[in-house]
Amino acid sequence: MSEDRPATTDLARLPKELVDRLTRPFAWFLRIEAAGGAVLLLFTVAALVLSNSPWGHLFLDAWETRIGLQFGPLEFGRSLRDWINDGLMTLFFFVVALELKRELVLGELNNPRMAALSIAAALGGMFVPAALYLMLQWGQPGEAGWGTVMATDTAFVIGCLALLGSRVPQSLRVFMLSLAIVDDIGAILVVAIGYSSHIAWGALALGALGVAVVRAMALTGVRSIPVYFAAGGVIWLAVDSSGIHATVTGVILGLMTPARRWVSDERLYAILGGVVAHPAGDEGSGDTKDRRTLQVAEIAARETLSPVERLEISLHPWVGFVVMPLFAFANAGFPLSSGDVDASITFAVFVGFVLGKPVGVLAFGWLAVRSGIAIRPPDLDWRLLAGGGLLAGIGFTMALFIAHLAFSKDLIDSAKLGIFLASAVSAGAGLALLTWLSARRKPADRDRG
Repeated sequence: MSEDRPATTDLARLPKELVDRLTRPFAWFLRIEAAGGAVLLLFTVAALVLSNSPWGHLFLDAWETRIGLQFGPLEFGRSLRDWINDGLMTLFFFVVALELKRELVLGELNNPRMAALSIAAALGGMFVPAALYLMLQWGQPGEAGWGTVMATDTAFVIGCLALLGSRVPQSLRVFMLSLAIVDDIGAILVVAIGYSSHIAWGALALGALGVAVVRAMALTGVRSIPVYFAAGGVIWLAVDSSGIHATVTGVILGLMTPARRWVSDERLYAILGGVVAHPAGDEGSGDTKDRRTLQVAEIAARETLSPVERLEISLHPWVGFVVMPLFAFANAGFPLSSGDVDASITFAVFVGFVLGKPVGVLAFGWLAVRSGIAIRPPDLDWRLLAGGGLLAGIGFTMALFIAHLAFSKDLIDSAKLGIFLASAVSAGAGLALLTWLSARRKPADRDRG
């Protein structure tokens, strides 16, 4: 009897293939929090190196190559860089909205007062930097770039916290992730409101109709993800034609994605309990009871995860390791030797991030706790929040995204220089403060033990 147990155990597992030996290390790599930030940094450095190499003009001009479709008199096209910024970044915002929806329904933000701390800090981290920037650029050529200093780069912030490992509490990671997600949502609203062109109301109405259709599909029980992506593509085209930045489509559809699962654990176990082993023999693949039961079990196993969770699991690696690095590769490069840099814009961007972010995060967070609107986890003291506020000054990805909308071609390099300098200083200062705080906390922890 005991000799049959190993065979039975093996049959209870999925069969192993050679490809599993290759995919398992890659899946492990995807789980490393810092991996996305490391790849993003690699492509950023590559863009800077290439743009300052003898092939710099070819590299920068390649992103301006026009790509599109033409049907008779109708033409739908834009530059390669704009396809990345407007098209692929919609997927990024879709995943950000999925993360926010999951946190609000299933995660730490499910507690309204806990969520209020991250939301208040994020609002402070947007308003204070924008106010400082406007004070320095009021009436100047770079005045329209106020939105550049409002965003926090999620990948680099989480990557910095991953470098610190267990030396910082989990509550700080949750707080910073929540802050960055809210920050990104706020940034796309800024884009939609502050940097959209003249609105074509007919196209916008068509987009709204598409959103209503998606909602109706969800209410009637349509569960095919490809159908929803097709509908999302139509909505994207309509919103893009309306004059509002099309990336807002990703936020709307992400927040509309259901966060509740369709099949409960109890129902799944009941369905699995009814699975009948397919008899051995060459009986073909007809419409037998066994096959129908297995098909139902397959659907039930898939639907025990909510659509939000399934989409986030499947799309997050593509966003982290393809979309974001490609965005950085297309947008981060600029000639460092350019003599046309406007120092006032570079300084305003630098001050907005390095000073405005931590001040805004701490001030608004303190006011929210003081007023009773929000609560602060016991292990998340104000010194740790100050370190998190400094890390929030890493704007990079979203800052570059907004800068390309806000600045003209003769000013964009000045803004990029400010973004890079501010991100480097914010990362260094935040890591230094959190490392110092963790070193001071260890003796106290040992004494308590």
